[in-house]
Amino acid sequence: MPFSDRVTSAWRWLGLEGVLLLAAFLCDLAVVLPASVDSLGPRGRDLLLLPGMVALGACALWARTRPAVAVFAGAATLFASTFLIRATDAAAYTTLLSNVSLSETVAGLELVFFCVRRVRWAESIVGTGTLVLATLFATAYRNGSGSRGLSETMLLGLVLLVAVVLAGLQFRRGQAPRKESAVRDLVREQWPLIGALSLPVFLELYQLLDSNIRALPALTCSLAAAATAVYATRRPLRAGLLLAGIIFATSAALWIAPRQYLLGYGALPFTEIVAGIIVVVLLVRSVEPKRAWGAIALMSAAVAFTTVVSGRGRANMSDLRDLVIAAVLVLGIAVAAGLYFRARDSERRKVVEAAVADAQNSERMALARELHDLVAHHVTGIIVQAQAAKVIADQNPKVALEVIERIEAAGTEAMTAMRRLVGSMRAGGEAVTDQATMDLDADLRRLVESGHHGVPTEADVRVPADLPQEVARSALRLVQESLTNIGKHAAGATRACVLAEVRDGELHIRVADNGHQVVTRPAGGSGGYGLVGMRERVELLHGRLAAGPAPDGGWVVEAWLPVEEKA
Repeated sequence: MPFSDRVTSAWRWLGLEGVLLLAAFLCDLAVVLPASVDSLGPRGRDLLLLPGMVALGACALWARTRPAVAVFAGAATLFASTFLIRATDAAAYTTLLSNVSLSETVAGLELVFFCVRRVRWAESIVGTGTLVLATLFATAYRNGSGSRGLSETMLLGLVLLVAVVLAGLQFRRGQAPRKESAVRDLVREQWPLIGALSLPVFLELYQLLDSNIRALPALTCSLAAAATAVYATRRPLRAGLLLAGIIFATSAALWIAPRQYLLGYGALPFTEIVAGIIVVVLLVRSVEPKRAWGAIALMSAAVAFTTVVSGRGRANMSDLRDLVIAAVLVLGIAVAAGLYFRARDSERRKVVEAAVADAQNSERMALARELHDLVAHHVTGIIVQAQAAKVIADQNPKVALEVIERIEAAGTEAMTAMRRLVGSMRAGGEAVTDQATMDLDADLRRLVESGHHGVPTEADVRVPADLPQEVARSALRLVQESLTNIGKHAAGATRACVLAEVRDGELHIRVADNGHQVVTRPAGGSGGYGLVGMRERVELLHGRLAAGPAPDGGWVVEAWLPVEEKA
């Protein structure tokens, strides 16, 4: 399997919950790795936090299939990790909950969600309670550097627990089917993008926890920008205008936030930078250029205004020049990516249109062949018999009446075949008429016996019963068209022969007559599509076709259709 396919398969296997865990774990790494090499304590000691994070994340992923077992395994993992941290004096740190990392918090919330959603009530209550006890034990027993008090942790943990339990109850199995909503569909379709945006959101969440409540408006603007980037997959132009307004509002939020608030390039929060890049790509990709550039210009103006306001006079001309260069570079990359996706979409659309046109053309050609075979076969017989009835009407009216009855029967057969053909086309299936069954031997003999071409015909058919259906069907149509041509073109013919046999892995079809070609216009006219249709049928099966005068007079049509697997 190619590497790209493996990555895609792994990404789909992770799902939204796995991507959220991965984003939280990367944020933890951004904290743990620098802390493991700082001057506080032995080098590498803080890496002992990682086994517990990884193990609890694995339990959260396991909960998708075995939630009842996974929630108890997660509680045991949390207990074991706490004892390891306490025994080694590793420095646990605080995120939402005191002395509990962000990835452990996200994993615990996912464990509770799957437990409430899929496990029976008794097991769900016991499992959730065990996990809550393990979390309380970790917050109280780990000697980390977090300064969040136990009461504050319990209050925040209770809020998170109630929210996750309510979400689990909303999705719990056995409930009545929920009505579809645009938001639910959007989340279901764009979960990879949501998971990717969660990484900068988590990074800003760290910044909020390290500062104070004054950073909350900036984080709220970042969350709104992330939601707008997801919404842009449906309405990119509207999302671009909305994001411009959010960036303008961010200027006020950053004026309130502490000076040390983390900003990308010293201009905007990371989440809003990422959201802006995504929205620009989608605008260039799918919106009319004039409107797209208008929205991009408005977003650029919002970024410039917010950058100046958030700088609060601290940036000199050199810093401002660097910010402008960085902004132009990021904007250029986003526009280039959008143009690339736009060109790829255009190419894909052309390929699809060409494929649809080819499929439609193939369907038209197949329908034309079917109509030609049916109409030519039945109508030619009707015309030949009508001409015969006209000749003998004065001499023998009784025989003429019998011929007219046969004409009526032939017309009824033609109408029945046409109705079946139209019905099969409306149903979307393969065109099947009353001349085609699963037995080529019986079909050919019935065609020879009931033919209306007016020439006595002999049949020598030696074919197995397990011929491929398409080969048998094409063979029947070749014989049908050849007999029709005999009735139309073979003047003075008194005998026709049909041969069908399998030899050397090929079905050999031979239809010959002893007539001579007419010089005048044949009965019913000649559309000139008979041989064309036969040649197309043969070429579709990678066979061979030969048609022409026989050495001893008459006309011969021969076809060889492969019947083996390699064909």
